[in-house]
Amino acid sequence: MPREYQFNFEIRHLIYFREVARMLHFRRAAESLGVAQPALSRQIAQFEQALGTSLFTRSQRRVELTPAGRHLFEKTEPWLRQLKRLPSELVSIAQGETGILRVGFTGLAMATVLPGVLREFQRSHPGVRVELNESPTATQLESIRAGDISCGFMHPDSLPDGFHHQLLLRERNGVVLPADHPLAKRRTLKLRDLAAVPLVLFPRYNNPSFYDRTLSAFSEAGVTPQIVEEIWPRANAVGLVRSGLGATLMCPSEAKLLPEDVTFKPLSGPTPESRLALAWLESPQASGTLTAFLAASGQRVTKK
Repeated sequence: MPREYQFNFEIRHLIYFREVARMLHFRRAAESLGVAQPALSRQIAQFEQALGTSLFTRSQRRVELTPAGRHLFEKTEPWLRQLKRLPSELVSIAQGETGILRVGFTGLAMATVLPGVLREFQRSHPGVRVELNESPTATQLESIRAGDISCGFMHPDSLPDGFHHQLLLRERNGVVLPADHPLAKRRTLKLRDLAAVPLVLFPRYNNPSFYDRTLSAFSEAGVTPQIVEEIWPRANAVGLVRSGLGATLMCPSEAKLLPEDVTFKPLSGPTPESRLALAWLESPQASGTLTAFLAASGQRVTKK
């Protein structure tokens, strides 16, 4: 045992002291504790010796706390209450009823399934505080391995070994254009219509699989995309579209609240598909809060 945690007294000494201090009477305290009065007196004397100070002044008529005893009595009650609560608190944490759950997410998650999952989880587990961290898929995977977050809403392509996931959403991407762009007058577009349109994408290292799938869709359409900028989060690309820099790809769910000076157009033909999953690291020591959160997320798959 580390030296700083080697004490010459035990919890029972605190309990005995607390009862004598509460009653200021050794006989009544002994009866309350169910121990013999001489034994209680010896325990208190041992406690005082271990602490190196007197806790009580004794006379034939009365027992009083010393200044040190009064200070210890003020401290002892909160300590013992905390110890009493500790087993039930640990059980609550193990069962996912209390604690902190750290969750990563992408913009697609916040625009689609995440609000509903949070609402359901908070309704059934009000004692758990959920801390959210927006980050791309690659960063979330690193954070889960490091233990910084418990799970993450991410693109599930090519997850490393040891990860589990629930697929929650699949959507074909469309294109976001300035509202005054010539192509904005069309009802639907194809990727080949974007051959001469500058594009704003996201850095490949944030999600290599989806990035490569996007370029493959352009290749299948016979187009080499003109990528002029890469930015993350993807929602920030809308600001560059508004500035007239170019166009960007986006899911219909993300495009519901676009500003008036841009417009969303569905794509037909070869089109990159966004996939959203809740992913976590396989572990026999998974916390109860994580297990409960996974249950709240459900097993549903939405495809558009």
